[in-house]
Amino acid sequence: MKRRTLDILFSLGGVAIAILLAVAGLVLQANADFANDYVGRQLAEQNITFKTLDTLTAEERAQPGLVENAGKPLTTGKQAEVYANEFIGLHLKGTAEGRTYADMGAPQSALRAQVAEAQKNNDPNLAALQEQLAGVTAQRETLFKGETLRGLLLTTYGFSEFGTKAGQAALVAFLAALVMALLAAAGFVHAWRTPRTEAFAPVEAPARTPVAA
Repeated sequence: MKRRTLDILFSLGGVAIAILLAVAGLVLQANADFANDYVGRQLAEQNITFKTLDTLTAEERAQPGLVENAGKPLTTGKQAEVYANEFIGLHLKGTAEGRTYADMGAPQSALRAQVAEAQKNNDPNLAALQEQLAGVTAQRETLFKGETLRGLLLTTYGFSEFGTKAGQAALVAFLAALVMALLAAAGFVHAWRTPRTEAFAPVEAPARTPVAA
């Protein structure tokens, strides 16, 4: 095979790969733009704003990200993660001594049973039991709302991370496409400079052994 022909074939292959990488980059960038736009719009619709700096408690000031985002509207995935973990998570820990919505199910059920039994027996402790049940029920409802919002915000953050990764992959694909395009161009230049008759890895004729007289 001629060297020029081989250079042209490799260069054409490089062009094809560069086109594929560019298309992949465009698709990935489109996904990244969609994710970022979608996350931004969904968070903006919630109209959530971080507490202003002067209203943050000492405990809140110690949480990563709350001071930096103080007074800002929540519009990005990173902000959603901070709000979910550092703000909502902090207050959920103090709502029921660190217990979760699921943890509070057993105490609530036990108090309901005690209240029902006290009502049957006209127990003088009925009012106290009802007050305890109301407190536990209120705590559990608060935990449910807080954990639900926290979960939604973290899901949004996770979705935004997919967009971020897609954007990074798009950049890699574009750079790879550029490199392949440059290599293909170099191959075409080399093919143009190579004589048409030059063979690729020509086979040298074996040297003849002189015949003794």
